[in-house]
Amino acid sequence: MGRLIVLQSMWAMERRHTDGFERSLEDNVRMIVEAGYGGVSAHCTDRAAVARLASLLKGTGLVIEGQAFPKSVEDLAPVLEIAAEFGVHHVDLQPDVRPRRIDDCLPLLDGWMRLAGEAAVPVWIETHRDRMTTDLYFTLDLLDRRPDLPLIADLSHFLVGREFAWPVSEENHAMIRRVLANAKSFHGRVASREQVQVEISYPHHRQWLDLFLGWWEYGFRRHRAREGADADLCFTCELGPKPYAITGVDGNDAADRWAEALQLRAAVEALHARVAAEPA
Repeated sequence: MGRLIVLQSMWAMERRHTDGFERSLEDNVRMIVEAGYGGVSAHCTDRAAVARLASLLKGTGLVIEGQAFPKSVEDLAPVLEIAAEFGVHHVDLQPDVRPRRIDDCLPLLDGWMRLAGEAAVPVWIETHRDRMTTDLYFTLDLLDRRPDLPLIADLSHFLVGREFAWPVSEENHAMIRRVLANAKSFHGRVASREQVQVEISYPHHRQWLDLFLGWWEYGFRRHRAREGADADLCFTCELGPKPYAITGVDGNDAADRWAEALQLRAAVEALHARVAAEPA
């Protein structure tokens, strides 16, 4: 089986602590490199910012997932130019539009896929709230019309958006599996039915971590079957700062997000190794 490339979100490196201290980009990159991550996820909309990040990663072997938030087909073109120039591994496209009709989405999706093909840069659509893919049912309808649409599966948004009852029904599992069938990559965050991000180090949240590990395991198997046993797979640890992170009365994180990202990464690496060891 191909490599599992675990990336760390640069957004998730923000402290947003009440002491006002933020690490420099250089320090954040150094932490990520020294921790053994395979890459980073960062915005790919400003050439100077991407150039600075790429220069810090030069020689490390780490890849970049470039995030983009286009509102039109044309908005993606400069992102693809930057991605091609700096060898971005793939573009994580969050469609920053909210049509109410499927037919209004298709020209945008088709246009983005056309530009991606012309630029020879992989572009994958992220499932995310307050985007075209905000709703699970709507996203499933998009997949009915574009069955091969490449996705980045961030399942936390669907779980909290639909507020799945516990235990999760087979009907809801089936809808998630349909999304996973198209997942080219994954964004790793564990939600509950009420919170988009819960602390995975807390024992009472174990049921939610196990739920997501089960979904990711299914997604890893589908990726292997669809892309081939030698295909690489990217998984981004994306434990965001407040207000994603739950905070205490002091306004600071209730848990150590960096430590939890490492915990999440270890669990996902073990999961991938188990899937990789299975007969093809």
